[in-house]
Amino acid sequence: MTDIAPELRAAALDSKAWPYEEARKLLKRYPDGVPAKGHVLFETGYGPSGLPHIGTFNEVLRTTMVRRAFETLSDIPTRLIAFSDDMDGLRKVPDNVPNKEMLAEHLGRPLTRIPDPFGTHDSFAAHNNALLREFLDRFGFDYEFVSSTDYYEGGTFDDALKGVLRHYQGIMEVMLPTLRKERQATYSPVLPVSPKSGIVLQVPIEVLDAESGMIAFEDEGERIEQSILGGRAKLQWKVDWAMRWVALGVDYEMAGKDLIDSVIQSSKIARVLGGKPPEGFNYEMFLDEKGEKISKSKGNGLSLEQWLTYGPDESLAFYIYREPKKAKALHLGLIPRAVDDYWQFRGNYAAQPVEQKLGNPVHHIHNGPPPTETLPVTFGLLLNLVGVMGEASKEQVWAYLANYVPDATPESYPALDDLIGYALAYARDFVTPTLKKRAPEGVEVEALRRLDTELGGLPADASAEDIQNIVYEIGKTGGFENLRDWFKALYETLLGSEQGPRMGSFIALYGIENSRKLIAEALARG
Repeated sequence: MTDIAPELRAAALDSKAWPYEEARKLLKRYPDGVPAKGHVLFETGYGPSGLPHIGTFNEVLRTTMVRRAFETLSDIPTRLIAFSDDMDGLRKVPDNVPNKEMLAEHLGRPLTRIPDPFGTHDSFAAHNNALLREFLDRFGFDYEFVSSTDYYEGGTFDDALKGVLRHYQGIMEVMLPTLRKERQATYSPVLPVSPKSGIVLQVPIEVLDAESGMIAFEDEGERIEQSILGGRAKLQWKVDWAMRWVALGVDYEMAGKDLIDSVIQSSKIARVLGGKPPEGFNYEMFLDEKGEKISKSKGNGLSLEQWLTYGPDESLAFYIYREPKKAKALHLGLIPRAVDDYWQFRGNYAAQPVEQKLGNPVHHIHNGPPPTETLPVTFGLLLNLVGVMGEASKEQVWAYLANYVPDATPESYPALDDLIGYALAYARDFVTPTLKKRAPEGVEVEALRRLDTELGGLPADASAEDIQNIVYEIGKTGGFENLRDWFKALYETLLGSEQGPRMGSFIALYGIENSRKLIAEALARG
């Protein structure tokens, strides 16, 4: 562990930033210091029947932020496990895999005992687990991967599974009131794996001997007596979650709002098993552009790959950090604002007092002070530039930037170089196709002529501020009802959009002569 400055730790103890609020719950959990197991355990869980997605990134990122906040407050060692529920039976064949017919023959079997439809790994679960690890490694997360199958088959869960049988009736008393009558008749916390078909069975069981793990159940009309140890059974979801918390000593795990009932029931079961449920909170779900909950089955969500095609990792981390308990839209139109907001908070960080730094999202994104590189232009301004340029290359964009930013090169501004790539992709796919320049009308015509004349009298290297003052003065004296109408006219006639940048900055970046050409083209449309 790195040493934490006393003033930083003191400020963190009072910080209202949500990761610190969550971390303080863990401090209260162990008032006497280091727990018996020697560390505080964070967990995130995944169902490997599908591929890693933006929700996976969301949960690991937020959990990591709480973990880092706790490490600021305490010297107790921490661990984060990424738990794969790969003993789960395959319920349906995913749409995005090959060899669907082959997979259909294995419905109901544990994911680790089903052939890999991609033909690259020992099982379907092994394939998706490998993708999960590659996914987490890509973003540099510090975690330990855990396979449910390994722990069931290897004996790690044996004592906890025996505990489930010992407390079978108590668990049933928790679960049965939550189920419909027809489900109550067949429900069992324990799901034996059929020795005949290999399917994870949903059948009632009889506990024969808790200490040896023996149960009895009916399988294809035959009474079977079988141990639940050694991977010959798994637990129902809510019971499995509770058993895992108790067996591993999980101290913190967050979950989506859609799992609130599961958290409540699993917490009750954990207490029945003699354990203590972990701390955590329920985050709100992401919504699509229509305000509807994002659903993988509907396909109305935004994938991680889509976001990262048009914006950097930090912009997504910034968006995910903010207001985790508030339902938020998640769509491609949010990316430009997220990028610029991230850089604005990053630019403010150095001058802030420690209390404000701890509440600054970039502190949690970078686990402390962010990199020192600054951004001389906004992402929004870049989008306006490449939108006007049309088909352009990075080199062409840098040529414009060289006239606006001293010593502007990809080497001196590597983050800006990356942003240019994102801006070119975003403008190509979402900005340029929507641009439609209109002809100026009424007082707009004379105002544009005045702007052209004023620009013609400026040197080529005039500052953005000097240009902005001219634009502002024309708007005030040009017969417009308000300045907003003037700026809107500039955006619609010169850029082809309803919204736009600070025009002084844009003209300085695009160049006075090029900007005068835009004005001439607009006047020619009149």
